[in-house]
Amino acid sequence: MTTPQNTQQTETSNLSVLDTVAANGSFGIFGRAVEQAGLKETLAGPGPFTVFAPTDAAFDSLPAGKLDDLFKPENQEQLSSILKYHIVNGRRSVADVGKWDAARTVNGQPAPIKREGETVSIDGARITVADLSSANGFVHGIDKVNLPAAKQN
Repeated sequence: MTTPQNTQQTETSNLSVLDTVAANGSFGIFGRAVEQAGLKETLAGPGPFTVFAPTDAAFDSLPAGKLDDLFKPENQEQLSSILKYHIVNGRRSVADVGKWDAARTVNGQPAPIKREGETVSIDGARITVADLSSANGFVHGIDKVNLPAAKQN
């Protein structure tokens, strides 16, 4: 099994989770999505947060046109809900997350956690980059964009 790449860097410790995402280079689309969804100030705040950030390759795997559709102004609420499904309150390492059955996301929906050997996944997205430390939390890179279940009214 593949062990997630641990790229914890001391130079990111003074940056917010959002700045840590931007500094990494693999999360450009996630950073733009956070801005489009109106979550930039939140993720730059005190937190602490644990962010499961889909890589650019994960966003590229969405069905054709889905990302463009989500980035439309009229879909800001839906984009925000999706991104909040990738955020957990508190500062949690992959070792911590791997002990859970599910993560209670900021979106309000639980995301199932699975651990197989050294591999930890959240709602089917494998953590590929672990424990990027920041001043207000941790960032974990994942290989899939997780979509929360449609909310029932």
